[in-house]
Amino acid sequence: MTSSVSLISRAVFPWTAALAALALLAAPCAAEKRIRRAGIVAPAPLPEGSVLVAGFLGAWERWDNPKRSVRKLALRLREGAGPDVFVETAGNHSRATIRKFIHEALDRNRDGKLDEAEARSVGIILYGQSFGGAAAVRLARELKKWNVPVCLTVQVDSIGRGDHLIPSNVKRAVNFYQRDPGPVRGQPRIRAEDASKTEILANIRHFYVLRDVDMSGYPRAARGIMTLSHWKMDNDPMVWAEVEGFIRAEIVRWQAERITGGIR
Repeated sequence: MTSSVSLISRAVFPWTAALAALALLAAPCAAEKRIRRAGIVAPAPLPEGSVLVAGFLGAWERWDNPKRSVRKLALRLREGAGPDVFVETAGNHSRATIRKFIHEALDRNRDGKLDEAEARSVGIILYGQSFGGAAAVRLARELKKWNVPVCLTVQVDSIGRGDHLIPSNVKRAVNFYQRDPGPVRGQPRIRAEDASKTEILANIRHFYVLRDVDMSGYPRAARGIMTLSHWKMDNDPMVWAEVEGFIRAEIVRWQAERITGGIR
């Protein structure tokens, strides 16, 4: 797997060294920032017909950092989404922990395998920012091996190899990105592995040059004239309101299809 440091270090802009240094400083503390199974509050197995929303943070962020938009959105969804909607967050390096939980949550008869009914018993929505966006797509690709469908993937300024190609077990996908000058720019266009099975809802571009965004939740080194558009996007309330809208709409869609028997 290509690390966040190696991807960033290919950039030719003068801020590269500082970004790489920040990533290296964070790496020794990574073990403390990964979510453990005990940190997942959703039950296993999950109630049949329920929804699981999993969000992935970027860089080496702590999985429950309340200052990051992935976590902020998760907490809002938990408050108002209803008793059959379960929301978790994780760092992008903890994809395996979430993957194992999903298997545990779907395996109702505890035989270690997922039959077709089990695989389709829960609506799954995945979202993430930066390397977390790529983690959401990779997890969807891993779930495909178990024939587990994913209702929706949402990427916010996604960075990672292969994050442009949405696997065929994903029903709908949407991508938010920026391409402003700077060393870190998100995936500009996602496409479906199989257009007959996956609908690309949109590739939505945002612009941040000369635009102010409240960066008070970020480290001091990330503020001021050196603030990257990539970081601004993570703090942009407009972007996250859009992300929330897509996720809430998908939850309603899943619940309506369960009532009408329209699950495919």
